Amino acid sequence: MVDQERKPLAGQVALVTGASRGIGKAIASSLADAGADVIAAATTEDSVRETVDSILGAGGTATGIAMDVSDDDSVAAALESIKEEHAKISILVNNAGVTRDTLLLRMKKEDWDFVIGTNLDGVYRLTRALAPVMIRARYGRIVNVTSVVGAIGNPGQGNYAASKAGIEGFTRSMARELASRNITVNCVAPGFIDTDMTRGLDEKAKEALLSQVPLERLGTAQDVANAVMFLLGEEASYITGSILHVNGGMYM
Repeated sequence: MVDQERKPLAGQVALVTGASRGIGKAIASSLADAGADVIAAATTEDSVRETVDSILGAGGTATGIAMDVSDDDSVAAALESIKEEHAKISILVNNAGVTRDTLLLRMKKEDWDFVIGTNLDGVYRLTRALAPVMIRARYGRIVNVTSVVGAIGNPGQGNYAASKAGIEGFTRSMARELASRNITVNCVAPGFIDTDMTRGLDEKAKEALLSQVPLERLGTAQDVANAVMFLLGEEASYITGSILHVNGGMYM
C-alpha cells in the first residue's frame, strides 16, 4: 500500500487492460492507491466490477469499461466513451492477454490468429490510439506486460511466446519513437505467478514448476504490480525500452 499522505500519481488517469483479476486487478488497485484515476478495462463491465468495487471501497477512484482489445471497433468505442469523462490518459498498462496452448503440429490457424490478434495486436491498437494524446501532452508512461516465455520459449506455447516476444520488440521501437516527447515505454515480464491456474495444479506439477525457480516460490500478482508501479513512477523517468523480469531468477 502507498502512504495515504503521499499520492505520487494524483491527477493522472491510467488505463489498465485485462483488469478483471490477477495481475491486472493488482495493477489497477496499486495505481488507485497511488492516487491515479483508474479506468479498468475487461471484455465485459460485469467482469471488471469486482476490481472497481474493491478500489472504491478502499477510497480510490475507478471506473470500469468493456473493451475487447482484439477488436478495432470495440477499442474505438471504449476510447470514445472514455473521452467523455477524461481529457487525457497519461498512463497505459497493456495487460490483457489470452492463451490457446497446443503443440505446433496441432495448432490451428485460428489458435494462432486469436492469440496474436489479442496479445500483440491489442498492444498495437491501444498504443497507436493513445500515443497522440501523450505526444500532445509531452508526457506519458506505457508499460506492457509480457512473459518470461517470450524470452525462453515454452513447448506448446508457440503462439503465446511469439506474441510476447513481439510485444518486447514493439516496446523497444516505441521507446525510441516516443522518447523525445517524454514518453517512456517498458515491459514487465512475469515468470510463474500464483494464479487460479497454478493453484489447480497437482503437487507433482507444482514441484516441477518450482524446480525452475531459484527463489523456490511462485510470484504473486502484487510482485508484478510492484514492478509496474516502479516503471510508472518518477524514480524510473530515465528508463525506457527495458524489460523488467519478475521471475524469481528462472531467467537471468
